[in-house]
Amino acid sequence: MPAPKAAPKSGKKTAPQDLEFKPKSCWEKYSSAKDVKAMDDLASRYVDFITACKTERETVKFVQARAAKAGYKEGLRGDKVMRTYRGKTVFLARKGRRPLSEGFRLIGAHADTPRLDLKQHPLYEECAIGLAKTHYYGGIRKHQWHARALALHGVVALKNGKTVDVCIGEDPRDPVFTVLDLLPHLAYKQAEKKLSDAFEAEKLNVVLGHAPEAPEKGKDKEKNNNPVKRQVLKLLNARYGITEADLFSAEMQVVPAGPARFVGLDGSLIGGYAHDDRACVFAAFEALLTARQPEYTQVVLFWDKEEIGSEGSTGAKSLFFEYCLEDLLEAWAPKTKLSKALLAGKAISADVHAGMDPDYQDVHEKLNASLLGYGPVFCKFTGHRGKVGANDAHAEYVGWLRKVLDDAGVPWQMAELGKVDLGGGGTVAKYLAAYGMDIIDCGPSVLSMHSPFEILSKVDLYATMLAYRAFLES
Repeated sequence: MPAPKAAPKSGKKTAPQDLEFKPKSCWEKYSSAKDVKAMDDLASRYVDFITACKTERETVKFVQARAAKAGYKEGLRGDKVMRTYRGKTVFLARKGRRPLSEGFRLIGAHADTPRLDLKQHPLYEECAIGLAKTHYYGGIRKHQWHARALALHGVVALKNGKTVDVCIGEDPRDPVFTVLDLLPHLAYKQAEKKLSDAFEAEKLNVVLGHAPEAPEKGKDKEKNNNPVKRQVLKLLNARYGITEADLFSAEMQVVPAGPARFVGLDGSLIGGYAHDDRACVFAAFEALLTARQPEYTQVVLFWDKEEIGSEGSTGAKSLFFEYCLEDLLEAWAPKTKLSKALLAGKAISADVHAGMDPDYQDVHEKLNASLLGYGPVFCKFTGHRGKVGANDAHAEYVGWLRKVLDDAGVPWQMAELGKVDLGGGGTVAKYLAAYGMDIIDCGPSVLSMHSPFEILSKVDLYATMLAYRAFLES
């Protein structure tokens, strides 16, 4: 057989120092006084955002209000438009110079986070303590939710059609709640169990109160077997006008109480609840609001339910995005088929990545792990063991994105979630890929992911916002 022909030469000689890829530190890239100020301003706004927005409904309200101030109109009939659905998902679009028939630039992120949800029959009394039963939502490590200050957020839908917003535990004058933990003196048997067996979901019960109902003056004392539960209901009724039956039509979420904080003597890290995935929601939204007049239509889309498989009418598996794009085509390009616009689209699944933890480096394969401070992470595929359930981005698209970020001067890195046989995870990428558009996962590295106090680098947040903006402007 003849020898294979050599690949054609490009005609341009590569310098020896450029043959190897070396990730660039964002701290070195963004060291000027101008960049440091912009980074710190962004980080401060982000801390305020995740402190205030601890549920998907609160996040969508924030986006809706700020987008309206930036000129985005409800409905899909202008050049800057938005549509919300069920208070849990929001679609924003900005018209580009090129027709929508030539495609769009889309960033999709999710606004839901792991938490404890109250059950439908939550309230009960045991051992003279008023408690609430919970059902955890998403992938939590149950032991991390014990013996810490918790807050109650949610919405109650009344029979008259009105809704009541609930938030207890965030105001410094508010009480907080907690899940009790077992004292070490009596935990010998528990300590011998596997971690998965030692902490039971049915024992993630939230302490709501302790004082019993006080008898009303001038009335015979009614025999009440649950005086503490009754007092809890009285307090909820006095504050929100709700009864126990109203909790059947409620979405009540138990989340970590208190503000996000800067971490470390230098304040270079941000610690708080729900970096996954509100860091990407915030970065994508900031990128949209600060991007230049686009060449292509810019779309930013925030979903619910990603942490439980993107199910339901407000998750990425729903047809909400498709319906929005259909209406946008009717307004902007009525003769264009939906399939044509979708196939020409380019998208980023904006989701955080697991950074390499200095204490648990053994769960990562170091050549393919991400580091805090080195910019947003491209994750070509997610899934688990053999890429099951993954979107695997096409090589051509990865090459195009490399050029976009390199031309914009934004540091980036590429990594996998962890060692192949140790687990895995998924994102919304595969649901958008089903439409035929190009898509890849891209977001900042996070430590202590899915815990009540996740860790994010503020320089990665800044670089991620710049990366998203460069993509939207491409």
